[in-house]
Amino acid sequence: MADLKAEAHATFGAWDYGVFALMLLVSTGIGLWVGLARGRQRSAEDFFTGGRDLTALPIGLSLAASFMSAVQVLGVPAEAYRYGLKFLWMCLGQVLNSLLTAALFLPVFYRLGLTSTYQYLELRFSRAVRLCGTLQYLVATVLYTGIVIYAPALILNQVTGLDIWASLLSTGAICTFYTTVGGMKAVVWTDVFQVVVMLAGFWVILARGAMLVGGGQYVLELAQNHSRINLMDFDLDPRRRYTFWTFVVGGTLVWLSMYGVNQAQVQRYVACRTEKEAKLALLINQLGLFLIVSSAAGCGIVMFTLYVDCDPLLSGRISAPDQYMPLMVLDIFKGLPGIPGLFLACAYSGTLSTASTSINAMAAVTVEDLIKLQMPSLTPQRLILISKGLSLIYGSACLTVAALSSLLGGGVLQGSFTVMGVISGPLLGAFILGMFIPACNTSGVLSGLAAGLALSLWVALGATLYPPSAQSMGVLPSSATSCMVPSANASNLLSVPLTLNVSDWAPSPRMDSGRPALADSFYAISYLYYGALGTLSTVLCGAFISCLTGPTKRSALGPGLLWWDLERQTASVATKEEVATLGDSLVKGAEELTSKAKRPPDFLPADEEQLLFLRQKEVKRPGSSTAGRGQDGDHDMKETDL
Repeated sequence: MADLKAEAHATFGAWDYGVFALMLLVSTGIGLWVGLARGRQRSAEDFFTGGRDLTALPIGLSLAASFMSAVQVLGVPAEAYRYGLKFLWMCLGQVLNSLLTAALFLPVFYRLGLTSTYQYLELRFSRAVRLCGTLQYLVATVLYTGIVIYAPALILNQVTGLDIWASLLSTGAICTFYTTVGGMKAVVWTDVFQVVVMLAGFWVILARGAMLVGGGQYVLELAQNHSRINLMDFDLDPRRRYTFWTFVVGGTLVWLSMYGVNQAQVQRYVACRTEKEAKLALLINQLGLFLIVSSAAGCGIVMFTLYVDCDPLLSGRISAPDQYMPLMVLDIFKGLPGIPGLFLACAYSGTLSTASTSINAMAAVTVEDLIKLQMPSLTPQRLILISKGLSLIYGSACLTVAALSSLLGGGVLQGSFTVMGVISGPLLGAFILGMFIPACNTSGVLSGLAAGLALSLWVALGATLYPPSAQSMGVLPSSATSCMVPSANASNLLSVPLTLNVSDWAPSPRMDSGRPALADSFYAISYLYYGALGTLSTVLCGAFISCLTGPTKRSALGPGLLWWDLERQTASVATKEEVATLGDSLVKGAEELTSKAKRPPDFLPADEEQLLFLRQKEVKRPGSSTAGRGQDGDHDMKETDL
């Protein structure tokens, strides 16, 4: 391994760029073929849900790819390098998330047949809650996607010197292009290809790295001797960055906010032919997540054994932990043209899948929750044009945020999970209030959202201003004692005793007189708990305020809005033949309902009862008659309304 320690700065060659370009061309070709050759979209519904006739396999792989971006390709190996193999507990958090999503959230969204997740918030509470949820989602997704686009640009800039703007524009332009042209089907089928590329990249790196070190058994022995095989970490201290509890409690809730109620994922569930197919897609997604996370963590352990006595961060070969992975790829594949390009394609595949998913979802939310509410008379052709235009706009917005992501100090993985935890955590709490607490009202859920966002944002900003020490986070030591040829950047570092470790090198909190007392306690908690704080505070505050202001009556709730009310939901609304948007469903069923004899809603068939409730919710808009509303703005079904 001495040659790795002395290796100068390396770059990608022509073959590597050729492999990378081939991946981009294939992704673009798949998107164009699905979007054009297989029939153009007839409505905005087709553009956003693919006609709701997709099967479990492509949807499941697309779900796995959606949040497995270059953030994971770069971040997970670096975190496993610095904190050990306990990162695998993330897989347990993902399993719990999949089970909870399949049992609690998926049936409600699927049977209601909604294109936008936030339509549920209006049906359950009011339009104000729906708009609040929509805006929070759009802000969170633009920020998250910007970080995801920035990650591979960072790779190219650091290891090849390619201009970072060229990297950003190539990523954003390609995914925006095929998403705009092909819609949901293009996103899903390119995701399938990109998952294959991601796994292939990880497995080639694992095989080559283990072979250079001396085999898989030696890798495990060396990692065990240096405390990297540390799965049995059950420390209850919330300041520890990664333990069993941070992954099982904090990680599960973060993933639940991403997969249980996030528009980008729910939009895929409802695109399946049947509810059974949607649940099977979740199972396939879970298998894909396990393979990707375990492969990435394994790469981190192999990386540690390669640099066991010459940490690149300490020696000055790299300037940030996110650069560990690309450096290792260049080191172990020198002399093998084209293989480093596979890693580059691996990282970019994750980015393209996440960015295209987010752009399509944001366009769908904007059309359903903002444009259709203000301009309900737009024709299907006009809505398609608006949807494509929104895809271009959101793609540009994500590129702008990506340019600002270079200011992140805690790494791309922490940055992405912080954004999703702070903003999506309270949104998860709002859906929990709606589906599982019948008494919750509009005042309660709005108060809960404000409290959850304020608390999680407070701790995230506090941690940014007063970062915790490496010791409190649990960074494992590494050495630079055998670095034979330090780079120019390392001259100052290596002038001190060669017993340095990562804990010494990691940024330490500013020890000044203005450091608040909360800096080493509340602000120091693991970033995986940010989402849990937001969710829990939203639920508790929402339930409390609802009790104070007068709980919602059960009679005011439409059929199928509560989780245990599934038998009153219509499972047929999400089939290809009968699917329609909320407004279309109301218009289509109005004549049938008015022609039937008047009868109490308890005796209406489930589908007619749901349609009647949706019709009442749609008709009673601000400015119309307020009869049937409670004091908190919730709609109340009365027998006289029939």
